[in-house]
Amino acid sequence: MNNNRFRLWLPLIFSVVMILGMFLGYKMKEKMPENTRFFATGKKGTVQEVLDLIATRYVDPIRTDTLADAAIEEMLSHLDPHSVFIPASELQQVNEDLAGKFEGIGIEFNIFNDTINVLSVLKGGPSENAGLQVGDKFLKIGDSAVAGKGIDGDKVRQLLKGLRGSKVNVSILRGTEQKQYTITRGVIPLYSLDAAYMIAPATGYIRLNKFAETTYEEFMEAMQKLKEQGVQKLLLDLRGNGGGILQEAVEIADEFLNDNKLIVYTQGNHTRKQEFRAKREGIFEKGRLVVLVDEGSASASEVLTGALQDWDRAEVIGRRTFGKGLVQEQYNLNDGSALRLTIARYYTPLGRSIQKPYDKGIESYNDELLDRYNHGGLLNADSNRKVTGQPYHTPGGKLVYGGGGITPDVFVAIDTSGTGTKITHLYYKNTLGNFIYRYYVAHIQQFRLFTNPVAFEKGFQINNEVWNAFAAFAETDSISLKGISATDKRYLEQRLKSLFARQQWRNEGFFEVNNASDPMVKKALEELER
Repeated sequence: MNNNRFRLWLPLIFSVVMILGMFLGYKMKEKMPENTRFFATGKKGTVQEVLDLIATRYVDPIRTDTLADAAIEEMLSHLDPHSVFIPASELQQVNEDLAGKFEGIGIEFNIFNDTINVLSVLKGGPSENAGLQVGDKFLKIGDSAVAGKGIDGDKVRQLLKGLRGSKVNVSILRGTEQKQYTITRGVIPLYSLDAAYMIAPATGYIRLNKFAETTYEEFMEAMQKLKEQGVQKLLLDLRGNGGGILQEAVEIADEFLNDNKLIVYTQGNHTRKQEFRAKREGIFEKGRLVVLVDEGSASASEVLTGALQDWDRAEVIGRRTFGKGLVQEQYNLNDGSALRLTIARYYTPLGRSIQKPYDKGIESYNDELLDRYNHGGLLNADSNRKVTGQPYHTPGGKLVYGGGGITPDVFVAIDTSGTGTKITHLYYKNTLGNFIYRYYVAHIQQFRLFTNPVAFEKGFQINNEVWNAFAAFAETDSISLKGISATDKRYLEQRLKSLFARQQWRNEGFFEVNNASDPMVKKALEELER
């Protein structure tokens, strides 16, 4: 009987002894010197050895985490231009941009003469709901006085951001009257769709500035509205779109491509080949489609453009794209930082590599766009093809190129108007932006007579009164507009008009007004009319 009882208790006794042994072993491991541990798994790496020696033996106090960051960045500089280390202090902002939202109060601001001025208020956002208006000036945020204190933009954002549902008390100056508001912070969208509207009869226009987590959703909402307005032809503007999340670009490509067509595939030495294909009926598989690109279109923009070009689905208009065809995967590190490491390459359906060469070093790679400009790559079509790689033929017989971005089917040279010295100074000193805000606030009732960008584009002109006010304002920044060329004056008048529209209707207003005189948009509309 006793023997049977012992057998019953035996498994429990073994379990207790094993757990006790593991616990004691762990405690012994903690207290032993590093070089005498029985549990040591191997030698330290050389980098860690050097950091340890600096931490314990260096003559002056030093932060080894800063040295470690520098060492990581130096290692990555020998790989490729797009493998990057993201310090913990910057990671939140990077992730917010890709997520397409952050938590805050929903205003756009700028600092003039040490005073925070409200440039715009998000429609339906926390600040508008609380009562803030364009032209308000912040005196206090919470307990912090912010007027005349030499405050910078980063500090302002830090004071205004906070968890959704939390409250912040602000004191503002409106005209000569002080007002107090309590703002309940909320989720603020970072839109990737700048504009979507009917640009011509039966012709829609959509502009995307990046590919974030919300891009496909924004695109589909815009397409539904355009479909309701009878869109039959579409102009998709990807100029300056530096890319983002691959899957968002794939989902949009699926809306244009039928059957099981290949959209893109990725492959690397340690990453198996992965194909992305069309898998559903798209919202715009048959209408005429034009895609606008330039040297600022990169990564996911090139994936989308390359797929549509390879399948003869769209006509590509503009200039050769940037040439970023490397896939990054983000790995979060223990200290809150992250490593965004290149793991594969993108290939278009025809097998074209989008990535331009980087074998001459990162500095040469970063200067490539400047070299492209200096050697005529932004001014004439032939120079685009000289630097690209292997030719390919689409199913329709069109010749396309690989090895360095996407070469357009129809070339449009860069517009060199507005590049004079005086105009450069206007941008450098932010004279244009400062004037737009101040003049708009002073004449806000006049601007609000226009109910939409179309009416504004037709009815508002940069007359002598506006021009003279601008010239006088430029003089305060030591920029004289006397003797300016007729070409530069026309450029500035159009820019002023577009920026006034942006002040009233944000990006949608800017592009509706600016597109009326945009050479690439005009060329696209001509092609769509053929």
